[in-house]
Amino acid sequence: MKMFDISGKVALVTGGNGGIGLAMALGVASCGANVAIAGRNAEKAVSALEALRALGVEAEFIAADVTKKADCQRMVAETEARFGRLDILVNNAGTSIRKMPQDYSEDEWHQVLDTNLTSAFLCSQAAYAAMKKAGGGKMINIGSMMSLFGAPYATPYAASKGGIVQMTKCLATAWAKDNIQVNAVLPGWIDTELTQRARSQVDGLQASVEKRTPAGRWGAPPDMSGVAAFLATPASDFVTGTAIPVDGGFSIAM
Repeated sequence: MKMFDISGKVALVTGGNGGIGLAMALGVASCGANVAIAGRNAEKAVSALEALRALGVEAEFIAADVTKKADCQRMVAETEARFGRLDILVNNAGTSIRKMPQDYSEDEWHQVLDTNLTSAFLCSQAAYAAMKKAGGGKMINIGSMMSLFGAPYATPYAASKGGIVQMTKCLATAWAKDNIQVNAVLPGWIDTELTQRARSQVDGLQASVEKRTPAGRWGAPPDMSGVAAFLATPASDFVTGTAIPVDGGFSIAM
């Protein structure tokens, strides 16, 4: 067995056309997997597909709104139709709205929870039958440092990302008998469009993150590729239900 070889396997990555999602897609593609990236912006996917295909794998874009159950089911069906199977799911789609708790509308609460948590559940449900049919699979859910910590400006986001960790544990226990491993990754402060907005909205965030992080820097999307490769390959066949911080030591620092 080649521990990190998944040639011929197929991965589906939601929000895979940029940032952490693309880094995760590149991580699994570097191990030989063909990749479907799902999202709402086809134009943004063009350069992502070029980067994936440059690794010598097949890559396709599937338009989907993962907050809708029908879209999640169609997305999985299209992946199977195009590639013949589904072995790996990365639930990466996410958003955040930063306000004090008393200032959120009900619609804003639901927008964040539906995008970050409900979508991951719906996609996992949709992928389950395909993975069971394939003889097993890997599900990778993207949590956050806010799975562990609280912040005054992140109530729905933190609630959704805490929910990701608990959902991961439940799915892992339910589907282990089907040879499906389900794990979460908790990115630290990674330099993406989402965190660039945070730095403009939260005073002093840039400096405070650098000061607390033992690695002394913000993460970059490529820092997420290796954990994707590990969790998507036979290297992690006896790892399930866990949440792995990829944060330069932020979560262990005083």
